[in-house]
Amino acid sequence: MHAQIEPARVTDILQVLADHPRYWGERDLRPLHQLALVQEFGSTCLVARAEDGIRGYLIGFVTPAGVGYVHLIATRDDTRGSGLGRSLYAAFADAAQRQGADRLKAITSVANTGSIAFHRTLGFDARVEEDYNGPGRTMVVFTRALPFEGPLGNC
Repeated sequence: MHAQIEPARVTDILQVLADHPRYWGERDLRPLHQLALVQEFGSTCLVARAEDGIRGYLIGFVTPAGVGYVHLIATRDDTRGSGLGRSLYAAFADAAQRQGADRLKAITSVANTGSIAFHRTLGFDARVEEDYNGPGRTMVVFTRALPFEGPLGNC
C-alpha cells in the first residue's frame, strides 16, 4: 500500500505518540517529540500517511547556517525495510534544499547500531564525538552534503 509524504500536523505527532511503541519499541523517546518543532518548522516535519495510518515520520528543520537537521525519523514496525525511511529523507532533503540548506545532519547514540547502519547506507559520513550531548554523552554525528546524487536519489 502506498504512503503519501506530506507536512506533519500536531495531531499527527499526537497520533504517533499514542502508538509510540510501534515506532520506537521499548525505547521511550516521547520527550523528544516537541510539538513546537512541528508548529514552527511545519514544511520540514513530514509524515508518510496511508489508509491504515501514519507509517513513518520525520521531524527536522533548517538552521540559519544552512544545515538540514533531522531531529527524529521513525517508521512503523510493519513498514521497516520497505524504503520508507529513505523516501522520508529524500523528501526532507528536497524541502531543506528549497530553504537554502547545503548539507544534512543527524545524531544518534553510539549504541544505536540500526540508525548508524541506516545513515551509512544513505551515504552519510559518521563520526563519534565525545561529550557532544553534554559531559560523558558521546554521540555519532552524521553529515552529508547537498545537493547530491546517490542513495537518496536526485536531491
